[in-house]
Amino acid sequence: MAQQIEVLVEGGKASGGPPLGPALGPLGLNINEVVGRINQETAKFAGMKVPVTITVTDPNTRKYEISVGTPPASSLLLREAGAGKGSSDPLRQKVGNITGEQLKKIAEMKHGSTLSSGIENTMKEIVGTAVSVGVTIDGKDPREIKNISEYNG
Repeated sequence: MAQQIEVLVEGGKASGGPPLGPALGPLGLNINEVVGRINQETAKFAGMKVPVTITVTDPNTRKYEISVGTPPASSLLLREAGAGKGSSDPLRQKVGNITGEQLKKIAEMKHGSTLSSGIENTMKEIVGTAVSVGVTIDGKDPREIKNISEYNG
């Protein structure tokens, strides 16, 4: 029977310590090998927390698969905006700005992991997240964006 371990690791910086090591140890997997693969597959998300699922498909032969998700939309927004963290008062204080192209890029990254039925709906979700972290889009407050199709050129 397959076993799954779900963890949140910093991109490219997983280690054999908690939470990964103690979860992998009882399964008999080579912890260093698994951590190395995770770091290789999450390196492009350096500095962000990334959800990772490790599925042990055959405990006898110790075969496993690694599935890497995408970081939360808020992390992607803050990274694109060059902000270290979100605003403590997002309605009055903005921490950064992204372009329409960056908005579309983030939406394309997140589209497969959302329940949205199209890229424009995913873009609307990202706009909503931009409101909550204090990021503007093309210099506008995200609440002012009414026509998302202008960004989906």
